[in-house]
Order: sequence, then C-alpha cells, then structure tokens
Amino acid sequence: MKLMKTEEAVGQILCHDITQIIRGVTKDAVFRKGHVIREEDIPVLLSVGKDHIYIWENNENMLHENDAAQILYDICKNDHMRPSEVKEGKIELIAECDGLFQVDSEKLNAVNSLGEMMIAARHGNFPVKAGDKLAGTRIIPLVIEKEKMERAKKAAGNGPIFEIRPYLKKKAGIVTTGNEVFYGRIQDTFTPVIKEKLSEYDAEIIGHEICDDNHERITAAIQKLLEAGADLILCTGGMSVDPDDRTPLAIRNSEAKIVTYGAPVLPGAMFLLAYYGEQKIPVMGLPGCVMYAKRTVFDLVLPRIMTGEVLEKADLDRLGEGGLCLSCPVCTFPNCGFGK
Repeated sequence: MKLMKTEEAVGQILCHDITQIIRGVTKDAVFRKGHVIREEDIPVLLSVGKDHIYIWENNENMLHENDAAQILYDICKNDHMRPSEVKEGKIELIAECDGLFQVDSEKLNAVNSLGEMMIAARHGNFPVKAGDKLAGTRIIPLVIEKEKMERAKKAAGNGPIFEIRPYLKKKAGIVTTGNEVFYGRIQDTFTPVIKEKLSEYDAEIIGHEICDDNHERITAAIQKLLEAGADLILCTGGMSVDPDDRTPLAIRNSEAKIVTYGAPVLPGAMFLLAYYGEQKIPVMGLPGCVMYAKRTVFDLVLPRIMTGEVLEKADLDRLGEGGLCLSCPVCTFPNCGFGK
C-alpha cells in the first residue's frame, strides 16, 4: 500500500473499503475496494476523516484483506453453508439448512493462535436453522503475507473447521412408567412434553406404551417398540435411585448397552443413555425434571441424537462446564450459558 493525501488521490484505486458511521442510522461502506477515486469523492472522503488514503500497490508476497478472508472462509466451510458478501474485509458463513452446528475446536484455536487473523463462531453442538449466521472470518491488518495464510491452511489440516449435521427422520417409541399413571391415579403430563420437543424435528411417534413399575413389563414394552421399527426409544420416569424406580434395570435387561447412567448436568443428573444392537438405536431414560423444567440435559442431547451422532460417555462428561441451568425467569436458551 502507498499512503497519499486524499486531495491528490483522484484517479487512484482504493485498496480497502471506506466506512461511514452515522450513529443510529448506518454503518456501511461509502466506497468499496477497487473504487477509482473521482474529484467529487474527495469531500466525502474528508467527511469521514480520511485526510490521507491508502492506495493499492501490487506486491506478489502480500494478500489483500478480502482475499485473505476468502482463504479463511475456505478452510472453515463445509456442506450446507454459504458465504456472505465480502464486506470490510469480512466474510460470514450462513447456514443453508436446519441441523446441528459442530466445531473442530482444536483447528479453530490453531488458526486463531497464528495472530493477525481471526475466526469467530457460535458454540458447537447446538441447533441452527437455515439462514442463521454461523461464523465470521477476517484478518486484522489490511494486508497480510501469503506465507502466513499458507500457515493457516496447514493449521486447519484436512477437512473443514465447521460442520452442519442435518437432522434425520426418526421413528420414536415412548415408554411411560409409573404405577400412578398406569392405574390412572394421576394424568400423564410427561408424554406431552416429549411430544412437543420431538415436534421440533422430523420425528414420527410410532408407539406409546404405559407401564407400571414392574421392570419386566417395562423391558417388554421397549422390545415391543423396537420390533415395531422404532429407531429411538424414550423412557419417562422411574429414573431415581429409589428402590421402586426400576427403569434403568429395565433398559439394561432390554440388552441395550448403557453408555452412562448419570450426567454432570442440572437439571438432568439422573439421565441415562444406552444403545441397542448393531444399529446403535438410542434408548434414553429421562428423569422427572424433563417434565417440569424449561431446559434440561435432554435439550442438550436430543439435537445430537437426531443427527445420528453416536455419543460416548466422554461426550456427556464434557457437559459439566456449562451444565448448570440458572433457571432464569425468562428463558433465552440457547442464547445463554447452559450447555456451553
């Protein structure tokens, strides 16, 4: 770049966007990179504080901010994402479908640690909708060495930094447990909550079984739904350590392999996750908090399950930091710290 007085810059080519900020009205570029400065542009440039202007001088070893932002975008993007227009040296990534946004944190940190460049993203493992902003990329200076951008590519390695996992269509079976519901002593208020949460996804409820606290009957209900073609089983109630809460035993006896009984999340500590058979069909035991709390461990796990991701115990263990819901009077989830 070459710095020269604005009054002497007529006919020169701008090497960066010129931004005008009018408080409460606009913050946008009045001139874009590549604009050929005209005589009538001089008063406008001076009005935005540009007594001197940077003019582009070609240098084969340097990259302009727009070109560098494009490189950052390229190492971030994956299927189901599109770029925004390049603006002030920044490119944003936009979701093209509903799904679960995932971040390779190690790669993201490696690129950001190089200096003079940045990638800012929303938290991973949270749902996004088509049109949502996912991340933004830019370099800090106006120009940067090509060699440094090559280092960014190397730090990102093979494969993109971000991924959107689309939701799969699931056939869900619900097993409601408890003598109080089975014998009609109280109304089942748990199942409507589960149906409402499933309605946010492409899920079809193909069966609903109501059982008493007999663990053999609960196991039989799980098996019945599996034989009917369910590829997601949700068991409600009977998840505490009380002697008459037998749902964990029933799930174990169904031959589903338990990943974890217990999660470092409040509400939701008594959550159980298991997988049945070679198809890895998720079988979940949902504690009572899912029925009455606004957000619980179920809200953190369900989106991942609906993409077909097979979770391991370590995935649940990592939920401890951020695993405390503050039960705010006005719930703003997922725009809060829960699960992050």
